[in-house]
Formats: sequence, structure tokens, C-alpha cells
Amino acid sequence: MFPKKIALLISFLLISIVSTSQTLNSNKTFLYQGRVEKLQNDNVILIGTASSVSFNFTGKECSILLQSVDAYEHHNYVSLVLDGKYIGKIRIEKGALQTFPVKVTSNQKEHRLEIYKNTEAHTGGVLFAGTTAKLTSISFKKKKKIEFIGDSITCGAASDGSDIPCDKGEYYDHHNSYYAYGPTLSRAIGVDYLMSCVSGIGMYRNWNDENKEEVIMPDAYPNLYLTKDNSKPKYDFAFQPDIISIALGTNDFSGGDGKKERLPFNPEKYVSNYINFIKMLYKHNPNVQIVITNSPMVGGEKGVVFEDCLNKVKNAFADDKTHKPILIFKFKPMTPHGCLGHPDVADQKVMANEYAPFLKKLLNEK
Repeated sequence: MFPKKIALLISFLLISIVSTSQTLNSNKTFLYQGRVEKLQNDNVILIGTASSVSFNFTGKECSILLQSVDAYEHHNYVSLVLDGKYIGKIRIEKGALQTFPVKVTSNQKEHRLEIYKNTEAHTGGVLFAGTTAKLTSISFKKKKKIEFIGDSITCGAASDGSDIPCDKGEYYDHHNSYYAYGPTLSRAIGVDYLMSCVSGIGMYRNWNDENKEEVIMPDAYPNLYLTKDNSKPKYDFAFQPDIISIALGTNDFSGGDGKKERLPFNPEKYVSNYINFIKMLYKHNPNVQIVITNSPMVGGEKGVVFEDCLNKVKNAFADDKTHKPILIFKFKPMTPHGCLGHPDVADQKVMANEYAPFLKKLLNEK
């Protein structure tokens, strides 16, 4: 049942009851995954890319109640997966709560609906405020886990112009996190995943900012909402992945827009920030295997410098006997086919196919 309006209003005023990356509600009817903030009455704010809420139900149809929250400045998108099949994106306009009907075509008795946030944390949260479905219990099997830390490429940003062409709409109209390389390969090799990614972000500077105004990943990561807003809850590091994959550097190497100040790439700052970032990750995930990657979008002389920087990061931990050795994975160079020079859904699939065997082998060796 939908919560009463007064309960919904109260829930907005509450501090997060729990913010975790994989959990069931008390009645074991909702499964929450990713960077989410749980509120009262089984409401949850989907924050990060590909964060999700799932439930099982009986009957031929149900409705879900969703809202674009926070500053009400943006509409958002979620992807729906019904009984394991992707059925498309729905747009959640800014403003009031909206009801979305979901119809069932199969004859099976019980169904599962999975709702994945398609847009990023900076677009604002998506409030899941209930369903009319006749709920049954839901459970999840314990699987190996991978966290993907990165930028727009990792987020699947600007990858899908199927509904709105690339030359129309806004940047986030073309996001499709469900088909980003991380979620795609995770489904293929049977692992759970967490996405911690932000478009334009870098390790020591961003796409068009010298770390003067915008937050860089080492500063954003410990915030549940991936911002520098101290009023938001902290990330609780509850996911505890077996592998953390870090793909950051495309924006550090970027030349910017040519209008804003852009200094030459500083390898010392990049390497230093990377090392300190990994130390922070180790502090909270002492048994994790860390894999650092290049970018399929950075080639030529920049690509050579990039690889040299990654080797320096790896070598900085060569004498560390308390953690698993840092590993490097190199994506093949790519000519992207998505919007604004980004990989499209097909390109993301190529990246997933390249990376999956490497990660699967790591997990199977444990």
C-alpha cells in the first residue's frame, strides 16, 4: 500500500535510518542495493547510478510511486526489469509524486520487478514511495561483489540515444546505467555490484575544473550522495566488495572546454591523490583486491603518460604485505559512438566483454 501523505512528509524530515548497499526491509519484501538512503515506511531514495529497489509480487499488474527529489531541479529516469527482462526506461518529472503502472504479460504466478536509477547522484535522488503490488517475500543469494568507481564512462552516461536523439534533450536524457559495462559484466559473471561514479570527475581535477569549485572523487566518495554537502549522510562502507575497480583519469587528462583555465596535466598530483585514495579504501576494505584501469578514450602520448602513472601507483604498494597486490587492467582503444563523445550501449558491451574474463578469473582464484 502507498504510505499516507503525512507519513511521507515526516519521512523527508528524518535523518537516514540506515544507508547501506544491500539490505532487505524488516518484512523482507523489498531488496535495496547500491547507494541508497532508507527512510521510514519502506520508502527509499535511490541516489547513485544503478542503485535499485526490487520486490516480488503476484497478480497481472501493479503500480509504483516515484518522485524526483532534493532540489526538484531535474527530471530523472529509472530502468525497469520485469521477471529478468529489461522493459525500458521511464521518465520521472520534477515535482509531485507520480504513479507508474506496470503490466505483466507472462503467466507465471510470482513476478519480480527491479527498479534501477538510470541517472546519476548529481541529478537528484529518486524516491521510491511504495507500490500497489500484492507483495511476497524476497531474498538474495550471497554472491561475490565488485564496486566500480569511475566517471561518466563507468556511469553509462550519454550512452543511449534510442528514446531521445543525441542532439535533443539534456545530457542525462541519454544515460543508461543498466547497460554500463560494470552492471553488464556483473550480470554476465553472476556477481553483485555497487556503482560509485560521477560524470566529469577526476582523481585530482575534473573535466573542466582545476579542483577549485567542483568536488573530486577522493572528496566525494565518502559522502553517500557523492557530493561535498556535509548535511548529507556519510557512506557507511557496508558493501565490502571482493574487488574494487577504479577507472579514473579520463577527465584528469582532459583539455577542458578551452574557455576555462586549464593547466598542463600534473602526473605528481594525479599519482599522489591516487595513492592516498587507495589508502583510504584499504582502511575501510582491508581484504579487497584493487584493480586500476586505463581509459579506452585516452591514447597517444597521453595514453603513455597515463600508463606510466598507473604503474607508479601500483609500485607505491609493492612492499605492502598486508593487502593484495594492486593490479592493472588495460582497455583497448575505442572510437566511441555515443552522445558527446561517450561510449554507447554497444561500446559499453565491448568493454564489459573485455573486462569480464579478467575479473571472473580473479574471483575464481579466491
